[in-house]
Amino acid sequence: MTAPIATPWLSSQPSQDPRSATGAPLRWGIIATGGIARAVSQDLALLEDAELYAVSSRAQDTADAFAVAYDFAKAYGDDGNVPGYQRLLADDAVDVVYVATPHAQHHEMVLAALNAGKHVLCEKAFTINAREASELIDLARSRKLFLMEAVWSRFLPSMQRAFEIAASGELGDIHWVTADLGFPAPYSPTARLWARSDGGGALLDLSVYPLLWALGTLGFPQTVSATGVVNDDGVDAQNAMTLGYDHAAQVQLTSSLLAHGPRTATVAGSRGFLQSIGSINNPRELLIAKGWEDRRTETFDVVGKGYAYELREVMRCVQQGLTESPVMPLEDTLNTMRLFDGVRAQLGVTYPNDRR
Repeated sequence: MTAPIATPWLSSQPSQDPRSATGAPLRWGIIATGGIARAVSQDLALLEDAELYAVSSRAQDTADAFAVAYDFAKAYGDDGNVPGYQRLLADDAVDVVYVATPHAQHHEMVLAALNAGKHVLCEKAFTINAREASELIDLARSRKLFLMEAVWSRFLPSMQRAFEIAASGELGDIHWVTADLGFPAPYSPTARLWARSDGGGALLDLSVYPLLWALGTLGFPQTVSATGVVNDDGVDAQNAMTLGYDHAAQVQLTSSLLAHGPRTATVAGSRGFLQSIGSINNPRELLIAKGWEDRRTETFDVVGKGYAYELREVMRCVQQGLTESPVMPLEDTLNTMRLFDGVRAQLGVTYPNDRR
């Protein structure tokens, strides 16, 4: 028998339109101006009770251009010895901060934000290692501030429905899960995806998505075995993980910066299986099969680019005085970083942050 997943994976408000207000308006500050910051800002603008208030960048002209493009009221760049992000955090009007920097900077940025009394949503991977994650979680709890890792896919209607089906028993006992995510990323030692100093590699950037399908249907594993391709810079270009469970279930996950893959997830049970259609981090359809011939598909619309759902969860939690999300609890983030630490040890991948 498979052990059911913990109920926190399922949202208590699965059908709510994320654009609808859930409380008093909150003013957001965005740290960094890269592609993910742009995408999240577009979806943040859809929320009725969210105010796009401030953005920071190292260069003032970059911050200014971002503020104009996405209608932020304030723009903070470096000023002498004061970094732009510290100027943003010193602004008392900022309620919530979204950290969109490369992985290796997350610990520094979140630490500063929490010490400044701000609630924080931090892009995945949450940190470089579990030690950094534990420090931030302890600080947030001691200061009674909201903190969450931005695993946006976890909140999507399609993902929530997949987890619900798996937990319902409709597929019977879940015995195996497979999931992959990959694309050929042009190599450059200074590009965020490849730079060792930034925490580059397939594991920290991509593997959270295949792993999501395992954790959301089977929970955390008892054993993890990993292999991979590590380049001359010491960064994993590709990895494969096998997860083992005491209740006779197993998982195979692949992440790659070298090759295209089908980007498909399959959840297989004793009565049937579920398969994602569309990229596993934002599936638009689910195929549900019972036996050999009984098949149906369920389709899903997405508000904006899909980030609005996690943003609504942050808004709702902060407005209600919660310090962590019941759908994305901090213990899951910490256990994920512990799992990644174990995988990196098997692959032989280390980062400068590990020496801190």
